Formats: sequence, structure tokens, C-alpha cells
Amino acid sequence: MKISLAHKGNFGYLKQKRNQVLIMTLIMFAISAALLIAGIVTTGGKENLLTIVAVLGCLPACKSTVSLIIYCKASGCSEDVKKLLESEGECHISMYDLYFTSYKKNFPVSHMVVEGKNICGYSEKKIETNLCEEHLRTILKQSGYKDITIKIFTDINKYKDRLGQLAKIDREPTPEKDAEIRTVLYDISL
Repeated sequence: MKISLAHKGNFGYLKQKRNQVLIMTLIMFAISAALLIAGIVTTGGKENLLTIVAVLGCLPACKSTVSLIIYCKASGCSEDVKKLLESEGECHISMYDLYFTSYKKNFPVSHMVVEGKNICGYSEKKIETNLCEEHLRTILKQSGYKDITIKIFTDINKYKDRLGQLAKIDREPTPEKDAEIRTVLYDISL
């Protein structure tokens, strides 16, 4: 069995990450349970050092459970949308399965591209796009990126049209800056 590491921006990232966190959570609780049982079996009661270690071992397991709940709520890009976007022969660097969290709302973004001073994203869920755009704009300003146009779509046809427009824009390529912006977006996503 080959275990692959999930990388942000790849299709299926959220699903892979959810599975990894699930396995780690189960392992952590199993270790705590084994320590508790070992302490009871060896000393004949629960008043022992292994019980304390088992209870303390529940702390990271509970933290991992919270992460698991968040990953279970997060939804990634569907296979249909991925195929639809790939069938268009897009020439952009695709970012999939981004889930942005803010103090007010969470924003699942199925697909996103960065082209110069333009960031364009598509969400399969009905989200408040203006709040998502403002959240991303604020984070990017804090990171030193100003004058960036951000547009999030919930209509796949309008999104595909916008991707086509971005491909036709005659501009000087800035792959290093685009990569830096993608890194900031990865850093603030789940």
C-alpha cells in the first residue's frame, strides 16, 4: 500500500487530508486506550501513572478530532467540475480544493487561478462571494500585494468565460509573483 502525501492546491487534497487526519485521530485514541488498559491490567486499578499518561494523551487526540470535524465540513472540487474545466483546455495553473476560513464565514473554493493582478475562483457552493473576495483582498494587502482584482464565481459558465478572457489578456508574464500569491493563498486555506 502506497501512502501519498496531500499537497494544497491539488485535486482531491481535502479528501486525502481528511483521511490522513482520521487515521491519526484513531491512532491517538487507540494509544491512549491501550495505555489506560495496560495500567489497569498491570496495577489492578486505575490509580497509576499510565492512567495519567493516557488522559494526557487524549489532549492531542481531541485536538485532532477538531481538525477532523473541520475537514469533514470542507468540500473540495467535484470530479464533474474538474473534467469540465480540463475539457476547456485551460492554460492556467490550477489550484483545487481551497477552503478559506475567516472570523465571519468559511468559503469553499473548488478551483482558482492567479494570472498577474487577477485572481479568479469558482465555488460549487452558494457562498457570499463579496465577503470571500473582501477577505482575500484584505489578506493579500497585509502580505504586500495591492491592486489585485479578485472575482469569485458561483456560475460555472461565467467562470469559464472569465478564464477564457484571462488567457487572452496580453501582459508580461510574472510567474514568480504569481507563485508568491499562490503561496499566500495556500497558507490561508485549510
